[in-house]
Amino acid sequence: MLQGEYLGMLLTIEDVDKENIAYFNYCDAGDFRLHRGKQSGLLRYPPTTACPWTRDREYDWVSVEGKGEVHSYNEVHHAIQPAFRPYVPYMLLLVDLDTQKGQPTEHEALRVAGNLVTPDGTLAPPE
Repeated sequence: MLQGEYLGMLLTIEDVDKENIAYFNYCDAGDFRLHRGKQSGLLRYPPTTACPWTRDREYDWVSVEGKGEVHSYNEVHHAIQPAFRPYVPYMLLLVDLDTQKGQPTEHEALRVAGNLVTPDGTLAPPE
């Protein structure tokens, strides 16, 4: 089991979720890594048990640069978790990463979701 604190909240990832435990361990080390299917050669997010294109369960962890284009966003004004209340409004982003753009088809991209943060890692205000 992996436990950590974020904004004063204790977060727990159970042992049965090995893909997410590895993902968050890499994130904690400052290394953004994703699964790359061994058969398809394609990256995927979020970490999953099998490749969505081939259903292959074999994969490698690959370091990925976290740069891309904002596909969509949401400005949160009502924080459901009490720890987020001091930060409202804050931004949630859906980003098309530059890595793997246009694969497996010209209309697809590797999209990741997350909070917009400042360089020091705190939630960024909308402006």
